[in-house]
Amino acid sequence: MKMKILAVSIIASVSAVMASPMVLADYSASNEIKVLQGFKPGGGSDTLAQLTQPYLKELLGVDFVNEYIPGATGAIAWTRLTKQSPKDGGTISITNTPMLMTNYIMNDSITYSIDELTPIANVVTDPGIIVVPSDSPYQTVEDLFQAAEENPGTVTIGNSGVGGDDFFSTIIVEQATGLAFKKVPFQGDGPSATAAMGGKIDASFNNLGNVYGHIQSGSLRALAVFTKERLEMLPDVPTLREKDIDVVAGSSRGYSAPAGIPDEARQELIAAFETLKQDQEFQAVARERALNLDIVTGDDYQQMMKDMEDQYGVIWNEVKEEVSG
Repeated sequence: MKMKILAVSIIASVSAVMASPMVLADYSASNEIKVLQGFKPGGGSDTLAQLTQPYLKELLGVDFVNEYIPGATGAIAWTRLTKQSPKDGGTISITNTPMLMTNYIMNDSITYSIDELTPIANVVTDPGIIVVPSDSPYQTVEDLFQAAEENPGTVTIGNSGVGGDDFFSTIIVEQATGLAFKKVPFQGDGPSATAAMGGKIDASFNNLGNVYGHIQSGSLRALAVFTKERLEMLPDVPTLREKDIDVVAGSSRGYSAPAGIPDEARQELIAAFETLKQDQEFQAVARERALNLDIVTGDDYQQMMKDMEDQYGVIWNEVKEEVSG
């Protein structure tokens, strides 16, 4: 009887370990990981940190310490990461794309590049979305685009500022449709959404995470999302692809280290994010916080960055004289 009980206990213990995705191993590079954030606490980067780092701590057996270094749309933090941080795996940064690349594409004084990074994992992509005031005459995205076609350069579209993903999304939509909007830059997604709610602009090209609550409350109406497929949290909102406009865009956030960290540390970090990809509890928490998971790791994340660098470099070269002028 005792042997049977012991055998059952062992089997139960082994099954519990196998069922749990937690605790891969102690992180080989450091007992603590410093995370550089290029923006103030409470923003999108910090939201990502608060979601992921409790799980990463459990997986890797290390503490995460966030260091906030706001300024120059993230460029100060990313310059420190690439130029000044130790290459031992003890310092990483939240990397926001496409802003990570558009910073230096648009500004020659910013000297870092993605070649000086070890991309670890993209975690979320906050999709682009078109929102209008609740009392807008534009009931559909077709209505908005028809108005822009009939009155070129007069339909006012807010964005988060020159160089932001919403600014570039507006240009990409213009290029895909042949339309011309009157682009109105603001200092961030929030002011652009507020202007739309107040009827000061016709529409705002924004990020879902910033306006989801306003859509739920009815103060903004969503016309279209810039995703490949409809979103589970907004099942009635069409994609632009459904309208034969091939635009997929948004703001993505992940983690990168300096170039040259030990390969063992790189592989351990990547393995942690691959584990999160399968973690149902993590996925449920992300959904509760209206975060659209898009986990892309290692070489694939690096390629994602390079593709964006090429895409946005071409776009900027086409419009920089108009914008600068």
